[in-house]
Amino acid sequence: MDGTLSLLGQLGSVTVDAVDLLVGRKKLSSAGSGGRPTTAKMLRFCADHGIAADVEVLPSSQVDTALDRLRRNDVRYRFVLDMSDLD
Repeated sequence: MDGTLSLLGQLGSVTVDAVDLLVGRKKLSSAGSGGRPTTAKMLRFCADHGIAADVEVLPSSQVDTALDRLRRNDVRYRFVLDMSDLD
């Protein structure tokens, strides 16, 4: 309900049925990435000011757990799967 899908940068064509947006009052937004120099400047600013994303890191072996929690809406911020266990 009231979710927003934000597309950043050029991803190619995206097809969305308007009815899918109406159900649950969803929104779709997009923006250019600003290019590499702007992105590097933003990352430097974040590093200088201790700004970081709030994430929950799970080993890739727990992908089923992550998907189940996503279905149950049991994710506070964002999941990141650590792929280092796939050697």
